[in-house]
Amino acid sequence: MTDMTKSAEYARSYIDKLILTSDPLRPRWNRENFIFRKEPRWNYMDSCIIRALLMFADSRPELLDYAVRFTDSYVTPEGDIPTVEVSDFNLDSICGGRNLLALYEKTGGERYIRAAELLRGQLEKQPRIECGSFWHKAIYPRQIWLDGAYMALPFLAAYGKARGESSCAEDVLAQLKNIRDLMRDDKTGLYYHGYCESRDAIWADSVTGLSPNIWLRANGWLCAGLADILEITGDSGCADMLAELLDAMRACMTADGMLLQLPVLPELGGNYPETSGTLLFAYAAMKAHRLGAVSADAAEDGRRALAAVTERCVSYDGEVPVLRNICLMAGLGGAEKRDGSAEYYLSERVVENDAKGIAPYLMATAEALRE
Repeated sequence: MTDMTKSAEYARSYIDKLILTSDPLRPRWNRENFIFRKEPRWNYMDSCIIRALLMFADSRPELLDYAVRFTDSYVTPEGDIPTVEVSDFNLDSICGGRNLLALYEKTGGERYIRAAELLRGQLEKQPRIECGSFWHKAIYPRQIWLDGAYMALPFLAAYGKARGESSCAEDVLAQLKNIRDLMRDDKTGLYYHGYCESRDAIWADSVTGLSPNIWLRANGWLCAGLADILEITGDSGCADMLAELLDAMRACMTADGMLLQLPVLPELGGNYPETSGTLLFAYAAMKAHRLGAVSADAAEDGRRALAAVTERCVSYDGEVPVLRNICLMAGLGGAEKRDGSAEYYLSERVVENDAKGIAPYLMATAEALRE
């Protein structure tokens, strides 16, 4: 069995035996809900799973049916999302907006476009730092987190394209430039996780405002977001930024094709090959080649990364495959006083079969199957 055949088999198993069998209000892939006993609410993890599922839906109508059923569990017929508090200004809540646009396009359901407009309305009021980039959340004032480049910017670009608002793409591309200007490490070409304009966060450097370390999944979110924005806008500057970042990530790959939780600290004890960020890289590299932004060699490294995860970090001895080495979560500041140190990133819980790994696995496999 070839690597791609195996990843396709595992993807089908995840879809058929984990996703389609999940109660939308208690999805089996959302490990945070189970571990911390959270009540069901609209969130980016579930949104990533549904987006990945829709990548396979053209050939399987039942997947669209499930995406509709899942989304309708969180969005009212009037287009409200009761578990989203707009005043939280949480960019993570925006991630599912692209699913709403896709479902409106595929079904014509008015609830979906109304809910998308609700999220667009949040972004119209979203606080911004002085250069124009969104705050990540209201509780993190004057901060950019790299994650937001995936959570919010592709939706804003897609919404603008669908609704004929050219200013949306202009806004997105300006915010990407800000991220590059403020958060890129010139030495490695990778990006720091956070930037604090006021320099008063516990993790922020007093001169640069940057968090102290380069975290893999944050860079994965950025490269996946860039690939999606490139597909939406066709912008050459976005293509250049994506190619540059993918080259930097390729330079950090281990000999067996993985990327580490802290990719520029390979000698650090306890550092480990992390699957969610490796898979986001794989997805972006293959997609960037399809869109003409990078060479075939870069796409091959994407396939190699997917194959490495499949061979080294997935077992299939039970009902569904088990994807290991997924960092459950990582953030900056907050009540937990997360300081952004290397020790902090290596202390966060590592789990199996969480959405943050399964969704990129499906996304990367879908992209590999297109080639």
